[in-house]
Amino acid sequence: MDRKEEQVRRLLDTPHPVVAVDLPARAADRGRRVLRRRRRAHLVLWVLLLAAVVTAIVLLALWWPTAAPLDTTPTVGGG
Repeated sequence: MDRKEEQVRRLLDTPHPVVAVDLPARAADRGRRVLRRRRRAHLVLWVLLLAAVVTAIVLLALWWPTAAPLDTTPTVGGG
């Protein structure tokens, strides 16, 4: 057996630390809160992106240059 394997075996043979009884429940609650917060943040970002796209489309529609109507008819034959 090499030295590292022996060290690992000694570490595993020691008594395990005491874990709080309610630790899994607290971890699950925290995970749910983090997930809820992340979903809310994603929803807000998607709404902001949608608002920006709609605003850009409206502004483009309002400010798009249009061709002015001609006062005279162009000549036939280019001359």
